Amino acid sequence: MPAPVNTKRRSWRARNSLKRADMRRILAVAQGEQDFYPGACFNYHTEMTILTTCIGAYPKPDYIEIGNFAETEEQDAGITRAFIYTQGNADQVADNLLVDATRAAIEDQLACGIDIPTDGEQRRENYIHYHCRNLAGIDFVNLTNKVHRNGAAVADLPTINARIEPRGNHFLDRDYKLAQQFSDKPIKLTVPGPLSIIDTTANSFYKTERELAFDLADALNYEIRALADAGCMYIQVDEPLFVRKVDDALAFGVECLDRCFDGIDAGVTRVMHMCCGYPGHVDDDDYLKADPDCYFQLARAVDGSSVDQISIEDAHCLNDLTLLEHFRQSAVILGVVTIANSRVESADYIQQRLQSALQHIDENRLLAAPDCGLMMLGRELAMSKLANMCRAARAIDRA
Repeated sequence: MPAPVNTKRRSWRARNSLKRADMRRILAVAQGEQDFYPGACFNYHTEMTILTTCIGAYPKPDYIEIGNFAETEEQDAGITRAFIYTQGNADQVADNLLVDATRAAIEDQLACGIDIPTDGEQRRENYIHYHCRNLAGIDFVNLTNKVHRNGAAVADLPTINARIEPRGNHFLDRDYKLAQQFSDKPIKLTVPGPLSIIDTTANSFYKTERELAFDLADALNYEIRALADAGCMYIQVDEPLFVRKVDDALAFGVECLDRCFDGIDAGVTRVMHMCCGYPGHVDDDDYLKADPDCYFQLARAVDGSSVDQISIEDAHCLNDLTLLEHFRQSAVILGVVTIANSRVESADYIQQRLQSALQHIDENRLLAAPDCGLMMLGRELAMSKLANMCRAARAIDRA
């Protein structure tokens, strides 16, 4: 039976699909010698020493009516901003549209030259609550107003009102298998970490956040094991709250991170991501992000954990790159393009930053990525940044 006609789908393609000329020049950047501008030439190089990856989210087409989060008009003295997170579930969208969006997100990443793409998180309302809907003990009907992100945001959040447990049916293994069929390169899947779930929910059941964190880690491990069993070779736990709550991260967050990956085969690359936070909108210079200097306090502890790759921001706010010397065992995924700034970083600029990083870390332990997910950018802007990033990573061979 033919799929039903969807007028919104046609509308998106009419309004937002790239013109062929635009796609050609983006591909020329991904495979050639030029920054993102019309007339870029085609000159493909196959060898690469700096691998490239994405962090998680990719821009959603407008036929997918699932928001990631949205800033409201409310604001408290210009500091604490109001957000809406719980905007609905992927169950409200026809599955064939979610499949189309996932395929498109992966194809875009591959076209730009990404070595380890993600599924683009097209099924997710945001990177945390999609997973939370599959955990018992979290109420999405009776929400609780809470200031979170260390005072940077306020929102009505799901309420934890019982012990956290998996509901029993796995779901990320399905997401992985669907995504992997669209790529001949390994797809990375992402999972929210315990501290980040705690920050974006309201606890009315557990006596301590430590106790809650370990129950969350056990529930996440249940899903991560299924993901690994399905063949996923790159699994990433997102813990941006490590940078905002350093004391909790050191007291029990790193131990919970290890528990998330407990029992995972050694052939699976264990990844963790800790960025400094999303702003409210593109080109928002006033958002209260976490202090990147906290990376220095966390580096040794996270490096000593079971994770293989550690993702950090560097594009939004440049780090003192001696930080990389604190990662003695793990590989570092360095954020080299911003995720909420309309300025497109040139390939030359990105290459220079990567070369600077290589003064402090071995070449085989450095990867390039955006600072975080690309969900806030339009498709063309996201692809232009990724294309320049991939070109810069390849150019290291010829430096």
